Amino acid sequence: MSSQLVSVDPRVMSGAPVFAGTRVPVKTLFDYLETGETLEIFLDDFPAVRREQALALLDRAQQFLTSPDFLRESAA
Repeated sequence: MSSQLVSVDPRVMSGAPVFAGTRVPVKTLFDYLETGETLEIFLDDFPAVRREQALALLDRAQQFLTSPDFLRESAA
């Protein structure tokens, strides 16, 4: 199994970042969470995305958004 989490291909969903091995845009997960939907509902609606993929993506987003480099750039 590939360790790639996100893929970008101009031939898939017009180049939008998608969960690797699917046609599900990463943005869709954040849209669901933003509107108050649960991860479980997202996974039920998009069975091509594995729970591990979604959790890994959220973990990477958290790491990025809480990194000192990001925080310094945001404050500037």
